[in-house]
Amino acid sequence: MPSVAAQQTQVPVGFSIPALLPHAISVSLPTWKDNVAYEEGEPWIVAAMQTGYPRFFIHKSIQKLAALCLKKFGTPQELCLLLPTPKTAQACRAYLLAHTNPPIQTRIVEFVICSDGNPPASRNGDDEGCLELQIILFPKENWPLVKSFWQHTGLGISSRRAERGLALLGEKKIREVLGDEAGPAVAEEEPTAAAAAVVEAETPAPRASYSKNRHYSRANATPSSSSNPTSHNSISNSTPNSSSKPDAFETYHAQYVEQRYGRNLPASSAAVAKLALRRRIAGVLEGEEISGGRGINESDVWLFPTGMAAIWTAHQACLAIRKGDEKRSVCFGFPYADTLKVFEKWGPGCTFLGHGLASDITALSELLASSRTSDDPHPVLALVCEFPSNPLLRSADLVEIRRLADEYGFVVIVDETVGNFVNVEVMEWSDIVVSSLTKVFSGETNVMGGSLVLNPLSKHYPLLKAHLEADYEDIYFGEDAIFMERNSRDFLPRIKTINSNAEHMCDFLRSRSLASSSPSSNFVIKDVLYPKWTSPENYLRCRRPAPASDASPEDNGRFGGLFSLTFTNAASSKAFFDALDCVKGPSLGTNFTLASPYVILAHYQELDWAAKYGVESTLVRVSVGMESEEVLKIWFEKALDAAEKAASS
Repeated sequence: MPSVAAQQTQVPVGFSIPALLPHAISVSLPTWKDNVAYEEGEPWIVAAMQTGYPRFFIHKSIQKLAALCLKKFGTPQELCLLLPTPKTAQACRAYLLAHTNPPIQTRIVEFVICSDGNPPASRNGDDEGCLELQIILFPKENWPLVKSFWQHTGLGISSRRAERGLALLGEKKIREVLGDEAGPAVAEEEPTAAAAAVVEAETPAPRASYSKNRHYSRANATPSSSSNPTSHNSISNSTPNSSSKPDAFETYHAQYVEQRYGRNLPASSAAVAKLALRRRIAGVLEGEEISGGRGINESDVWLFPTGMAAIWTAHQACLAIRKGDEKRSVCFGFPYADTLKVFEKWGPGCTFLGHGLASDITALSELLASSRTSDDPHPVLALVCEFPSNPLLRSADLVEIRRLADEYGFVVIVDETVGNFVNVEVMEWSDIVVSSLTKVFSGETNVMGGSLVLNPLSKHYPLLKAHLEADYEDIYFGEDAIFMERNSRDFLPRIKTINSNAEHMCDFLRSRSLASSSPSSNFVIKDVLYPKWTSPENYLRCRRPAPASDASPEDNGRFGGLFSLTFTNAASSKAFFDALDCVKGPSLGTNFTLASPYVILAHYQELDWAAKYGVESTLVRVSVGMESEEVLKIWFEKALDAAEKAASS
């Protein structure tokens, strides 16, 4: 019997993981039945959902603020979506126009909320005691399409931004607009709130410009880097190293942050937090364990509110540097669902090579050769792949992809979220590396984030860098960046623990699978999908060498914390999942072990299509956490026993 210490008390269905976490990114769906019911929209589970993954479930604080905005500016026939800036609102409008015929009518309201009624000094009022919102209003029947923009791009406002807006408005103001719909108080003290709005004329065409509400403009305001410290280009391009004298930032961060603020930076230090994040990421990518540095520094790192926003921006950058040269992209290997959607729905489209095996390398080579002409030497815009892929854990042949990219001139975008840039080094083969910082970089399930890093040695670097410097808009909400900075301070040792735990559990589960060296007839696990055994030659080519400080590199294979299990029958898969004592819900890379019937959640409406690429509907995906190996072993043994009993009953 499991020990008391090993028994996990399941979070009730529909509640945040961990329970009662205000800005959680995962939600408890502890049984197979719960997941199916969620996908089918059964009323009992819809009523139970207190939260959800932020790009799929609109946080209740955002719902509350949207309801206020809709009641103030909308009509009974409309709904609205909240976005952070005019540029994101125009991107949403362009998406809606491109995917409706005839084009739908939209209105955009600019809503600026300030606590003291004073105008902000700059366009980005979020750091000046003000909050800017863009409210896009549209006919109710178009909600599914509008929601898909939110989901695919990750550009919607965060729950912390929504709560800031509610707090600035104050409970009295909210109740004046919403009445009994206002819900519980959002702030103990009611600040004096001043709000103003500019409403665009209703039009089906995007506008080339966007005027700011004059009441909140200062005619002679020219913000300096100090008055607008979140500007990406205001940061020094110098890269710290072990031999350089610490600069003012390093001294501040090492002494003031770590000693006086052992946890979060103060709210006023969002710019410092963002710089710390960019330097932290650049430092890992340019670590001394990498032979032949690539000259990466913080000016090559760009932050986003979500990983999908980073992927969307990478694709937009590729479209921009080849503007007028309409070319399809390639999605190589079976990716996270929204990645494929971004490359399919924006631009000329995408060729999907969904197996990600050697046969797809051959298919890619043939596609490029057959499409190239003397007048058109660059037949493909970009190629995107994950390393390894989610949920099959296949690692693409980046060496061969790089060779083809150099020959045919396309941009290589690699999403290394699953491998993470502590375990794998993919920059050598990439032009752009993107990552969801929401996952293991944060570890905590309380904040979203994403990053995009340019390879300074890429031949596309000058054009990509120039485009991003001109076009990049910092929409990462300051309070979210502060939480991400705090969470990621210890990500190196956390990843080491997670790596070790995952490898030991995978070794155990594989020994009880049909893929073992001595399989038994009562085994119900078909295979353990894990980089150690799934296309290992490609993974090992890009795996970072063990750090010199690692005294026992043989105990730490650095294969990451994610794996998937396939089963001989559906009953065993469901029994395994239901009996597993870890918490269960969407996301990965958490400090605690988290499992999900991934294909049910990600591809429920397209299970037959996913199966064509080897993605089985009964697959169980597990993200291993930092629990003790003893506890993990008890959990998995219990689940495996239940699965084997289900097969024999």
